[in-house]
Formats: sequence, C-alpha cells, structure tokens
Amino acid sequence: MKSDAPEASLAAEPGAYLFEPRHHEFRQLVRSFVDREVNPHADAWEAAGHVPRDLFHKAGELGLFKHGVPEAEGGTGIDCRMAIVMSEEISRGHTRGVGMALGAHNEIAKPHLVRFGTPLQKSKYLADMIAGRKVGALGVTEPKAGTNVAGIKTTAVRDGDGWLLSGEKMYITNGVDADLFFIAAKTDPARGRQGISMLLVERDTPGFSRTELTGKLGRLASDTGYLKFDNCRLPASALIGAVNQGFYQIMQCFEHERIVIAAGCVGLAEVSLDETVAYVKQRGYGDGHLADMQVTKQRLAKSYMELEAARQLVYGTAWRVVRGIPSLKEVAMAKAFAAEAACRIIDDCLQLHGGAGYLSAYPIQRAYRDIRLDRIGGGTTEVMYDIIAKQKGI
Repeated sequence: MKSDAPEASLAAEPGAYLFEPRHHEFRQLVRSFVDREVNPHADAWEAAGHVPRDLFHKAGELGLFKHGVPEAEGGTGIDCRMAIVMSEEISRGHTRGVGMALGAHNEIAKPHLVRFGTPLQKSKYLADMIAGRKVGALGVTEPKAGTNVAGIKTTAVRDGDGWLLSGEKMYITNGVDADLFFIAAKTDPARGRQGISMLLVERDTPGFSRTELTGKLGRLASDTGYLKFDNCRLPASALIGAVNQGFYQIMQCFEHERIVIAAGCVGLAEVSLDETVAYVKQRGYGDGHLADMQVTKQRLAKSYMELEAARQLVYGTAWRVVRGIPSLKEVAMAKAFAAEAACRIIDDCLQLHGGAGYLSAYPIQRAYRDIRLDRIGGGTTEVMYDIIAKQKGI
C-alpha cells in the first residue's frame, strides 16, 4: 500500500540510508541560495572571471561554511554529508566556477586550519573563514609538481625566530582574491616527502605576489592564480601542524576533497541529464520528437544508469567515512568513477543537443567545458587508479 506520509517520501529519496532530516533541510537551503544568489549572475561572473567577495559573505551569513567545524569551535560538526550535499547543489548552478571558489575556500583550505591549526591560529582566523569575511586558498601544485606532492620545490628555511619562504605555486583556485594561503613547502628537502611542512601566508606579506591565469577551458567564474614567494618572512607561528608533517596532513585532507569533487560530478551530471531530457522532448524529428527515437531512449537510459552507479558509490563511500572506516581505496574509486562517468554522460548529453549543444546559449556547452577538470583536479584519474591498485596489492 502506497503511503503519502513524509517518512515514506523521505525514504524514497536517493541516499535515504545516508542522510538525515538536517541534511535534507541543508539541501533546500543551498538550492535556494543558488537560485537566488548565483544563477541570476552566472553569465556576468563567467565574463568577469571572478565571483564577488560579497558572495562569500552571503554564504557565510547563511551558515554554508559551518560544516566540517566542531560545534565547540563555531561549526555544525565534522560531517562529510553536509559537504556532499553542498557540492551536489552548487554544481547544479549555472556556473560551476562558484562551486570551485566556495569549495576551494571551505572544503580544501579551511580543513587545514580546523584539523591542524593551533588554538591561537584558530582564534585569529577560523571565525572569519566560517563567516566568509576571509577567503582561503590551498597552494600545493607547482609548475613542475602537480599530483606528485613530494616533488614540490618551494622551500621554507628557518631564519631566526621565523621562516623565509621561496618558490612558486600554479593553478591555485582563489589564488588572486584569497586572504589566507595554506602553502606546502620543503622545510627539510633532503627528506623528500618527509620534509614537507604547511605554512599560513597572509595576502599582504612582503615578497608575496599573485598573477591571474587566464584562458581557461572552463570554470571561468573562479579566479585561478600563479603565486610567487621571494624570501617572504613569516613568523614562527605561521607553521600549520607539526614541522615536516605537511605531506601527511595534505593526504588526510585529500580524502575529503576527493569525495566532495565526486559529489559535484554527480550533481552536474544529473542536472545536465534533466536539461537534456527536456530538450529532446521538444526537439522535432520526423513526425515526432527526438525523444521518441529508440536510440535516444537507450542513450539516456545508459546515462541514468551510470549516474546512479556513481551516486551510490559516492554515498556508500560517505557512509564508511562517517563511521570512521578507513576508505582510501573507496574514496579513490568514487572520485575516479564519478569523474569519468560524468564526462561520458555530459558528452552524450551534448551529442543529443546536436548543433545546439555547440552554442553558449545552451547550458550543456558550459557543463561540457566545466566537467573536464574533475578528471584532473584533486588527483588525476590515473593517480586514483594507482591508489586503488596499491590498496588491492597489485
């Protein structure tokens, strides 16, 4: 017997075993934020190559940056499910550059302060990051060291009671507009990855310069920067976490970043499919519509199947993470599968749009450009495969 009770409706939702009512409420909050504060301005921000600073303030005022922070420190608790919900919903917006900007601040930079920051550092910066008054960026990638974190060349040398930071960082989201930069540097180069530390650099530090990188394929509404450090003097208190433990800190934070990226792939693939279904139902073909063709139905059915497989892999992995089960392999699987599946799905969606899909007037063109990054950012698909193979003893 079918029930119209709210409980029955909730149980029918994808991920009913994973999410609680508070997560559903948060989903509606983020969705309304996207509809109200993002979508009307998406085209202008894409053209400008930036999102305005007040968007971070508005998100902070709504509490969108509170998850991932213990309640005792002003947050709503450590819960990757909130991050998954936010990533899915932000990715459904009309520009995924917003998700890049907000995500780089909240899901990539802020965790280094929350997990490894000293009480003094947290008291100085955390409330401002939660409120969106201070924007964060993570600087690990360099011109000749991407996924291979151990290969970075930036150095931080002790000088009296502080540090001298020298080097460069590349492809840094929020790299131009951020206030706080969490930078990976070699503090003991002879020890390789065991000689990396994390340091916090404020934007106005003498010797620190930022240059905007232009000409990106997609995610145009997020700023991307090249960072240069020329003997930047930092106080001893700039060290985040323990000296020479930065590599392991980065790896711990990668797990969260990768599952958030995977969730964003699910969100973008889903909205692209929904938009494509609406398009083929009205697109004339012969005596009917494109949606009437068997080949169209089969292509869409295959895409929905892949979407659901990606969603369940992401949600199942999140279920493990929430329970504290080691999930290095599963996170790598979720990130790789979701990114690859989303690229295939959106490619098929563009194909079903025909020539219209090649025009910027249709959202699928932007989705096609935007999704490609997810096979690279946060660790390439090939690196995810390598992690999986090592975890399986191959």
